[in-house]
Amino acid sequence: MRRRSISTATALAVVLSSAALAVGTAGPAGADSAKILPVKSVGDIVVDGAHQRVYVSDPTGGKIVVTDYAGAVKATLTGLAGVTGLALSADSGQVYAAVKNSDRIVSVETRTYTQTASYPLAGADAPADVEVVDGRIWFGYGSNLGSLDVSGAEPVVRLDQEGDVDFFSGSMFLGADPAVPGVLVAGAGGRLAVYDVSADGAALRVKGDMDTAVKQLDLTPDGNQVLTSWDGTGDGYGLPAYSTTDLTEVASYPIDAYPNAVAVAPNGSIAGGSSSGYEPDVHIHRPGDLKPTREYDFPNTGDSSGADTLVDGALAWAPDASRVFAVSVNTYGTYTLRALTDPTKELPTLTVSAPAKAERAKKLTVTGKLTSKTRLAAGTSLKVTRTDLESPNGKALAAVTTKADGGFSFTDTPPAGGKVTYKVSYAGDATHAAASGADAVQVSRKATTLTLNNNGKLYSYGKDVTFTAHLGTTHKNRTVAIYADPFGSDKPKKLLKKAKVNSSGNLSATVDMTRDTAVTAVFDGDARYAPKTVKSTGYAKAKISTTVSKHYRTGKIGSTTYHYFRKNTDPLFTTTMNYYSGRDQRLQIQVYYQGSWVDSGSQYFALATNGKSAVRLDAPGESGIRARMRSSYINGSSGDTVNSTTHGAWKYLTFTN
Repeated sequence: MRRRSISTATALAVVLSSAALAVGTAGPAGADSAKILPVKSVGDIVVDGAHQRVYVSDPTGGKIVVTDYAGAVKATLTGLAGVTGLALSADSGQVYAAVKNSDRIVSVETRTYTQTASYPLAGADAPADVEVVDGRIWFGYGSNLGSLDVSGAEPVVRLDQEGDVDFFSGSMFLGADPAVPGVLVAGAGGRLAVYDVSADGAALRVKGDMDTAVKQLDLTPDGNQVLTSWDGTGDGYGLPAYSTTDLTEVASYPIDAYPNAVAVAPNGSIAGGSSSGYEPDVHIHRPGDLKPTREYDFPNTGDSSGADTLVDGALAWAPDASRVFAVSVNTYGTYTLRALTDPTKELPTLTVSAPAKAERAKKLTVTGKLTSKTRLAAGTSLKVTRTDLESPNGKALAAVTTKADGGFSFTDTPPAGGKVTYKVSYAGDATHAAASGADAVQVSRKATTLTLNNNGKLYSYGKDVTFTAHLGTTHKNRTVAIYADPFGSDKPKKLLKKAKVNSSGNLSATVDMTRDTAVTAVFDGDARYAPKTVKSTGYAKAKISTTVSKHYRTGKIGSTTYHYFRKNTDPLFTTTMNYYSGRDQRLQIQVYYQGSWVDSGSQYFALATNGKSAVRLDAPGESGIRARMRSSYINGSSGDTVNSTTHGAWKYLTFTN
């Protein structure tokens, strides 16, 4: 099993951000996951592949959090102040944890997540990093090396086993690989050392000074190289690989600033980490390949300032190399466990190009290209699917194969018009992830006829009016929808009816004309005929009635009925009108003079919410005067435009002694 240790300074720091994963190269990453961890810091991370569990230590919170591969918390072990380094036993039965604040190593049973033992390390101050080699537990404390052997009846602790190596100040990092028995690598400050630990104690094989301080390290599964993360000098940033024979640099994998983690998978694949706010955070390399196979970039979460960054050393491989687990942190101290799936697979890019427009039932050509870091072989099979109005769930077409340069083309005769989408998919292989691309073409359709009657007609208030839509020739769809949209902002557009037209092609719906109303008929189209919408606007009069009061009788003058008033009595006119917010009624007065009706003036009066407006007319004070009045709604001038201009009936009055 692979694991990484984390420096004390970084384990106690809370620096940057966490969020959902974003992949920095083309191709799908649907199985990647991100889950917030209930921790205050991160000291180390180790993966138990046998039980598919991830262990994360929290030095500040004094606990170990256990999650599944998706990040769901399965257990929490508390009371471990300063817990940092983690290591898994060869049989995946125990996780060993270094507890700095109490100078001990505890053992956790992986099946039940219970602490089974606690081993004091008398004289070892603040153990931090842990590795298991051939059953023995090795730990770094400060710049010193110690071991714990629990195979006998009593645990045996041995300290100061670093030998003739003057490690500089700083926490010691350890590296080992279960495929390389008897080998342990240690580093602190700017110095590395390789030990043979196959017998009792640690026998120094080689030591050396590095160009800069060692931050993280790991051993390759063939035992030939030790990789470190370093912050770069004049040569830039990278993951140097040193020979375990003489510690000469044999390669350096370039990554972004600032390198802060490195982990090697059981198959030799390399995961490098960098604390990069504006660049990818995790970089995957194949052994010996200096160009990354895949990179992952963490976005920011919520209101966090800046993107998430990787916690120092918080990288660990699943033993089957199917995932890399990483922990990121944001500016608010929120930590997120990320499972990055298929990290060793390249992410191909698949482009598809179809014509912008085409004729239905005419042949068209679709082209595209499949590219990847490593060119795929000519003849790679690609799946083709066409989605259109007649095949909304997609219809499989004949597969297409790539040329030597990854290009491909195929022809198709679209049977349906409208938007037609061609999707091309690559299934992936052992070294390439799946990829897909798509493009759409607008395929022509015929025009049909659609009419709607009653446009521009004026109706009395409240009249039920039947609007009839007529649909012409179509392919399969014979459904029409009729909508009514009354004027005014207080009433929304409403579906009146949606159904198939009758044998004559007609569909009717009734509108209660209390307002001017826009009626639309909509045909959504089908595979051969284009959609169409027509509009008809019907106009509705306002509802107006006026009553006259304070008169002493009514009677006819000629054929017209008059209201008789005493010359000193004020007539009262009460108008009732259909109400709309802010609506006024216009009151108009005319006087009969020398055989004609002459305007005497008009004025607007507000309607109450019950639609009523009462207006008193001053008495003329003399007899023999004849007058008439009417109330009107004037579109626009009455305060709104939801009805058509409507005049009420004239009311006649005469004044006597």
